[in-house]
Amino acid sequence: MNKDMWAFEKEARKSGHSLIAGIDEAGRGPLAGPVVSAAVVLPEIFGIEDVDDSKKLSPKKRADLFPRIQAAALAVGVGIVGPETIDSINILQAALLSMAKAVENLVIQPDYLLIDGPFPIPLNMPQKMLPKGDSLSISIAAASIVAKVTRDRIMVDFDRTYPEYGFSKHKGYPTKTHREAIRKFGCSPIHRKTFKGVKEHLTE
Repeated sequence: MNKDMWAFEKEARKSGHSLIAGIDEAGRGPLAGPVVSAAVVLPEIFGIEDVDDSKKLSPKKRADLFPRIQAAALAVGVGIVGPETIDSINILQAALLSMAKAVENLVIQPDYLLIDGPFPIPLNMPQKMLPKGDSLSISIAAASIVAKVTRDRIMVDFDRTYPEYGFSKHKGYPTKTHREAIRKFGCSPIHRKTFKGVKEHLTE
């Protein structure tokens, strides 16, 4: 890897910050289920290799890295915002809210935030927005893995409750199979009723 995935963490430390949290979310695009964010505070010495943007990693690799990140991190927080709130405030605001919840759920409060994406989150603390941050910052990359694995597990659990939709396979994303299931069975309680692909099939 040519780029320094620690560059933004180093920059923050040079500015006097010591507890730097990387924050990322998973689940903005699906038609069903929550949006899940993670905040991860890594120590300066962190020897786990292969931590990268979760989208670049296989499910097996993410599952392998997940407990190792949790064990090595100084703190890990998760924030979950469900479909009712997503429908109420829109997916962008729900994603930012889940990011704020993830930070609030850290057992150690950070003094600086590195956030994936161009938008600040609703917390009064120093933060740097990094579009494509999960490919630029080790802390955000670690958060992307935690968020993705956590959300995938939630959707596998939902598959047991609503087996007709196949959530364990597509995790709520708008695959052909998922769209066909919505057409056939209508919407479940965890579908996002304001999303195209769902709202057309509401019966109430």
